[in-house]
Amino acid sequence: MDFYIIIPAHNEESSIGRTLDSLVNQTLLPKKLVVVNDNSTDNTQDIVEAFSSRHSWISLLNVTSSNQHLPGSKIINAFYKGYNELDNYYDIICKYDADLIFPKNYLEHISIHFNKNQKLGMVAGFCLIEKNGNWILENLTRKDHIRGALKAYRKQCFYDIGKLKPSMGWDTVDELLAKYHGWELLTDEKLHVKHLKPTGQSYNKASKYLQGEAMYKMRYGFVITLLSALKLAFKKGRFILFKDYMAGYFKAKKEKMEFLVTDAEGLYIRNLRWKGILNKKGSK
Repeated sequence: MDFYIIIPAHNEESSIGRTLDSLVNQTLLPKKLVVVNDNSTDNTQDIVEAFSSRHSWISLLNVTSSNQHLPGSKIINAFYKGYNELDNYYDIICKYDADLIFPKNYLEHISIHFNKNQKLGMVAGFCLIEKNGNWILENLTRKDHIRGALKAYRKQCFYDIGKLKPSMGWDTVDELLAKYHGWELLTDEKLHVKHLKPTGQSYNKASKYLQGEAMYKMRYGFVITLLSALKLAFKKGRFILFKDYMAGYFKAKKEKMEFLVTDAEGLYIRNLRWKGILNKKGSK
């Protein structure tokens, strides 16, 4: 299978070299890899250029956007700038972060999964973070959720979901829409990807309401948003986040922000969420 990889990067000199090194040593090499250097002020560009000079399938695209780190829109807008530089001759399109270390057989195993099951629309491994010298699961979400840091889409699935949404929550709505269109998802717990920067550590104060806004834009409704916000704040160990999430939801509702999904997709998403909630409650 032909893999195309897009890596948005902003001031990633401490990690991008290790990410690229892990990808150039894959047992199955990608056909093309574009690093979108988004307004970096460090040595990110020099590091990527060193790799691109040795590997013809790696390219660098320098772009300029805001220095403000807002999860969702900034990274997806950078992704699209890289995507627009590529042709359409791929089987799998990947959006990877610039702070990951992949095992050598990662792409090969991802390819095996896709080839075995033609209904698979998205596949990924597990993100691990370092804690006290040990690499442990970055346990912020369900184990069947494919983290935004390491997304890989079959081409037709990517088209069916309308590609990626430039908004906070893009890495949840893509999975929900994939299921809506009949695609299956797979997370392989044997594929351990080292995540060098814990999720959200670079988010700023301006982003604190975006999670709640995303829940509104995915048409969760009040009750599911309430339950999801409580769960997420609990997992992160910060109750203040619950207040921020709910404030973001009501802000989006008051401003009548544009939804990310249609009425029919929203109904499917709510039913799917309720099914998950009730199944967990019934298993206890």
